Amino acid sequence: MTFFDTLTRSFADVDTSKGTDTMQFLEASEGLVKMFDLLGSSAFSVVQNDMNGNIKKIRERYLSNPTANDTLENLCATEAPEKKRTATEGLLWLNRGLDFTAKALRRSVDDPSEELNVSFTKSYEVTLKKFHSFVVRPIFTLAMKACPYRKDFLEKLGGDNETTKQQMTVWLSALESIVARNNALFQSHPEYIKGM
Repeated sequence: MTFFDTLTRSFADVDTSKGTDTMQFLEASEGLVKMFDLLGSSAFSVVQNDMNGNIKKIRERYLSNPTANDTLENLCATEAPEKKRTATEGLLWLNRGLDFTAKALRRSVDDPSEELNVSFTKSYEVTLKKFHSFVVRPIFTLAMKACPYRKDFLEKLGGDNETTKQQMTVWLSALESIVARNNALFQSHPEYIKGM
């Protein structure tokens, strides 16, 4: 059994036919947060807490009216007229965290000789670093240095074998697709994230 077999929902199983299904997206995101446990360092608790906090903001909005907030697109649209857009801001930051993770894992998949600390550091530099203050950056730098060796991480995912690699590829491609959808949503509706 691999890590991907234990997920409540894979990003590959999130319905995007009429927009990104909010509840399915949250379930898949929670699975990604659990992946940080496999990295085996408490340094990643900052990342996990941030992502979990943003998931909570989105879930609270969804639960306030599941019909109106059934997709991420509808959730942002219904919250847009409000002065405080807590769930939209949560989605923006969660998506940034998902992008950071996706880019790090993509580097690792594409270059098997690159260690995880390099993959995560390079990803941080092109994703989250520009949004973080000089106070937050050292915390993330510490977390990147705490990454396990690539081979140890693969073992925790399910082993360095074709099954794990295939599952990782499908999951990662779906994650990248959803991150791109969310980025496109914010680019086509800059009013959703104005002032964030």
